[in-house]
Amino acid sequence: MSAFDITQAFLPLILVIIILGITLYFVKRYTFSMKGGRRMPLKIEVLSNQLIMPKKYLSVVRVEDKIMLLGVSEAGITLIKEFDSIDLPDNNETQNGDNQKKSFYELLKQNLGMR
Repeated sequence: MSAFDITQAFLPLILVIIILGITLYFVKRYTFSMKGGRRMPLKIEVLSNQLIMPKKYLSVVRVEDKIMLLGVSEAGITLIKEFDSIDLPDNNETQNGDNQKKSFYELLKQNLGMR
């Protein structure tokens, strides 16, 4: 097998890889910019989930400055009630003092008597 035969065998493979790379570059560049990357994203936070039946939940969600009670099932999501402004403490405010959440490692050390 000569060098020319090897080049003839690998040239189509190299060309296909280059074409796929260029296509991937343009797809990444133009699809992600269409999603509105310049706009500020909404601040969405799930405050609580409660299972009421199998695969059916009640969820309390904060979107910007509104609190919403949502019904979540396999069929879809339904807005049950919307609250305009409820002063709920932020996570940072509730994590001081005795209510501070500890990591698993800290709890394990505490329960094993390690300091």
